[in-house]
Amino acid sequence: MSETASKTFGTPVREPDAGRWKALVFIALAQLMVVLDATIVNIALPSAQQDLGISDGNRQWVVTAYALAFGGLLLFGGRIADLWGRKKAFVVGLGGFAAASALGGAATNEAMMFGARALQGVFGALLAPAALSLLAVMFTDAKERAKAFGIYGAIAGGGGAVGLILGGFLTEYLDWRWTFFVNIPFAIVAAAGAYFVIREPEGGRNRSPLDIPGVLLSTFGLVALVYGFTRAESDGWSDTVTVAMFVASAVLLAAFVFVESKVKAPLLPLRVVTERNRGGIYLSLGLAIIAMFGLFLFLTYYLQIVKGYSPVKTGFAFLPMIAGMITGSTQIGTRLMTRVAPRLLMGPGFLVAALGMLLLTQLEIGSSYAALLLPAMLLLGLGMGTAFMPAMSLATQGVEPRDSGVASAMVNTSQQVGGAIGTALLNTIAASATTAYVADHIAGATSRSQQQLVQLEAMVQGYTSAIWFAVGILVVAAVIALTFVNAGRPGAPATASSGEDAADEVQIPVVAH
Repeated sequence: MSETASKTFGTPVREPDAGRWKALVFIALAQLMVVLDATIVNIALPSAQQDLGISDGNRQWVVTAYALAFGGLLLFGGRIADLWGRKKAFVVGLGGFAAASALGGAATNEAMMFGARALQGVFGALLAPAALSLLAVMFTDAKERAKAFGIYGAIAGGGGAVGLILGGFLTEYLDWRWTFFVNIPFAIVAAAGAYFVIREPEGGRNRSPLDIPGVLLSTFGLVALVYGFTRAESDGWSDTVTVAMFVASAVLLAAFVFVESKVKAPLLPLRVVTERNRGGIYLSLGLAIIAMFGLFLFLTYYLQIVKGYSPVKTGFAFLPMIAGMITGSTQIGTRLMTRVAPRLLMGPGFLVAALGMLLLTQLEIGSSYAALLLPAMLLLGLGMGTAFMPAMSLATQGVEPRDSGVASAMVNTSQQVGGAIGTALLNTIAASATTAYVADHIAGATSRSQQQLVQLEAMVQGYTSAIWFAVGILVVAAVIALTFVNAGRPGAPATASSGEDAADEVQIPVVAH
């Protein structure tokens, strides 16, 4: 390691060792398991619902129980990782996630299933920030960090689509229970590997007392927010409970910010989110996830209902997006991350994804997969892969070691809340457009086949209306990334610039104040 690099980071830097790269394998495996679980269960849901006798009104709780526990406890989980040590939190999180998955696979009734999903969310909220913060403290050299986060970003982006393929195979050829049991070998291998291989850097543990008011206010505030959006999707935005959840969330989160500004050892030190670059990243990532979550949902329904694809074929149809994400993250992002400022990867990346989304506004019942969906998915994958990797790296870079867990948790929180908003908001837009189209065109359909055609046309009209909004959201994410994120090139020497830019270039790797 050069003397310049050592000075830039402010501490002696060890030569690269194979141990960190072995550790990355197990961290990436754990991340893949968590991301897979977000989509794999959706594919299995119809079969599980029928088997366990879950009513249509209650089936949403298979997804909601997980989302509420995971989204609500992320900040707490990040703080626990800072308190216990990231390796310990990571291994405990994996063990708990495996046990909860076994419980879900063995479920005999809906209560057991909902409980298992909530437990998965609890341990996922411990595991996810611990995994990201381990990467943040283990890979400090700019070039090593670029490669590590390239791999992590590709898995975080592409794992959801892999879940669709795996979920389709397991549900179609085995049994829905295997969509839960499949987590167990993942978790055992990752936990055993992490226990023996990961060497967490000494120091940086936050041993200050736990901020109990902060834990309670943030947990209930985030749960109310995620549940509000979940209710909006199923019961409408004007539903009394939906409105009450949003009001409660606003009050609780405002109280949380107030408490955090006053207590000596806050759960979320405000310096983590008020730093310009991190604030811009949390916001732009959350917006991008809003667009992507909605799209996954619409394309899955379009391919299965409109085009008549099987679950397995639907999963394979998403492969070009995975290929694009892996290429964008490990090739474009990794190669350019140490050469250009992060905003010059994030902004154009979101714009390329918006271009892919723009192509999908042309969807029709008879649209060709090869001519329209394939190029759109490639552009989406390339854009998101290129943007996500530097975003995840910069969000945890320059943060004090004692805050790395909560800084990582904020990345996951912005994604989780973004996913809840995306599913509810874009689904509502699509449903409204579909209803309006049916009302305008159903009168002219006299035969049953004509009525079915109108229903399919209305569905596609709903999807394209919502996708237009997703295009706009991605453009806003690009503008935020280009204007808020002003950090310089990672690892650049302090003499590379002067004034504000020079401060930015040094600030990324140096401990934040």
